[in-house]
Amino acid sequence: MDEIQRLQKMTEESNRIVFFGGAGVSTESNIPDFRSEDGLYNQKYKYPPETIISHSFFLRNPEEFYRFYKDRMMCLDARPNPAHRKLAELEAAGKLSAVVTQNIDGLHQKAGSKTVYELHGSIHRNYCMKCGKFYDASYVKEAVGIPRCTCGGMIKPDVVLYEEGLDMTTIQKSVEAIVNADMLIIGGTSLVVYPAAGFIDYFRGKYLVVINKAETAKSVDADLVIRKPIGKVMEQIHVL
Repeated sequence: MDEIQRLQKMTEESNRIVFFGGAGVSTESNIPDFRSEDGLYNQKYKYPPETIISHSFFLRNPEEFYRFYKDRMMCLDARPNPAHRKLAELEAAGKLSAVVTQNIDGLHQKAGSKTVYELHGSIHRNYCMKCGKFYDASYVKEAVGIPRCTCGGMIKPDVVLYEEGLDMTTIQKSVEAIVNADMLIIGGTSLVVYPAAGFIDYFRGKYLVVINKAETAKSVDADLVIRKPIGKVMEQIHVL
């Protein structure tokens, strides 16, 4: 039995699947992983990405933050890929109970997924730091320089920056979903980023599957490991 057939069989035998995903799910929708340092990035920015998207840098140098953020992290034209669509299909069929994602692009929801726990927030939620008024992603993207509220306050994306903590409610719901899952699929993540990577330690179910092109940094005792692009694997699964 090949790896796709094994994944198919595991999926058929499970009814509370949870998908835990990272940047590799989004890169197949042409969203860059900001950690990859290419020539263009090195020429355009004076600071490393980890510095730019930190809480203290955002407050100290919001103009440079937004230059990087709009250019590299707000990919509003991106479309869901086969992985996003298959997960939405599995949820609609009553097989998948939740998606826990480290991505901030909202593509799971765009594909039709309903129960999505966004550990690192979303580019689609933005709020005024002065009055709390809500703004969508297009308002932020189209603003010249630093996006401002009608009250004059600076707008902040509802994304978790370095030096900031994760939302406690999102953590609780994510852990509950993983604890109650009978199958956990880890996809498109090398399990480098903590505390998110530690969430999978709560899994006690039957099948643990890892689908990632590269090896994971965290040692995982998986029942099945597939070293291929997540979209190409997921699109071969038939939802019965």
